Amino acid sequence: MLFETTIAGSLPKPSWLAQPNVLWAPWKLEGAELEMGKRDATLLAVKIQEDAGIDWLTDGEQARQHFVHGFLERVEGIDFAHKVEMGIRNDRYKAMVPQVTGPLRLKDRVHAFEARAARAHTKHKLKFTLPGPMTIIDTVADSYYGDRVKMAFAFADLLNEEARNLQADGVDMVQFDEPAFNVFLDEVNEWGVEALTRAAKGLTCATGVHICYGYGIKANNDWKESLGAEWRQYEKIFPAIDASPIQNVAIECKNSHVPLDLLALLKGKTLQAGVIDVASDAIETPEDVVKTIEAVMKFVPKDRIMATTNCGMAPMRRDISEAKLRALGAGAKLARERLG
Repeated sequence: MLFETTIAGSLPKPSWLAQPNVLWAPWKLEGAELEMGKRDATLLAVKIQEDAGIDWLTDGEQARQHFVHGFLERVEGIDFAHKVEMGIRNDRYKAMVPQVTGPLRLKDRVHAFEARAARAHTKHKLKFTLPGPMTIIDTVADSYYGDRVKMAFAFADLLNEEARNLQADGVDMVQFDEPAFNVFLDEVNEWGVEALTRAAKGLTCATGVHICYGYGIKANNDWKESLGAEWRQYEKIFPAIDASPIQNVAIECKNSHVPLDLLALLKGKTLQAGVIDVASDAIETPEDVVKTIEAVMKFVPKDRIMATTNCGMAPMRRDISEAKLRALGAGAKLARERLG
């Protein structure tokens, strides 16, 4: 089917589970009630996506406080008790982050709970997101390795272990989220793509990488304003990504300043084209979605285009995110009718 739909990964959490409209939202439940709340929110996220006409569902990242820290919570060698303030995304904004204080090992499974819950309650294809190695090391303080690259590859091995288990859980695609790829351009080519490839080693399910310009929060929006009339970061990193075994590349298209001719650099990949702007509360129409797909089709064959959101929706209002999902599903349907 042409123009299959998915989302970047996250959806807003219900107000009974976590504080709404913020990143790193504190949980409102504890203990067994929190675990049940995470499960209920995961199933609700699945149902919302199904009703909106989304084809490749995610768990909505409902069981994670943050897409990176949700992974780190199950890693031995991470100290959450003594967080430090650190600039992330090349000091774009400050965050309180845990520290790496010893050798990295998985304590046990990381995301089995929510992956299995989602898999058991939908017959749709299921995509599961993990943070990529470069983005992880940009969101944690190193007090042990003393070498960013060595630490990144240590995380890549842990990600690969969890990704293989997610595949065994019935996940149809594992997507690694690498917003740091748009920041550390030289490092992407020097070792970032290699670390990403290590994380996906041996997977037989579909694989993807999501490279966006960040959530719709002020720090990211201010950074975008500083990038000028054309955002050409993808130009420097796409050739290395195209040469990698990663199959899907999710990027930002709607209301961005990315020159769409850069998409032609991804000659052998399926493009998850962002057709929904998560930095704006304005609700796209199905016609808007079709127009963005048409623009992408000038540079990417239509049989290699999926439609998605520019980035995660975690900080958004739930009513707005759900309206945008419905526009995504309806827009892709309209595109199939007109452009198929």
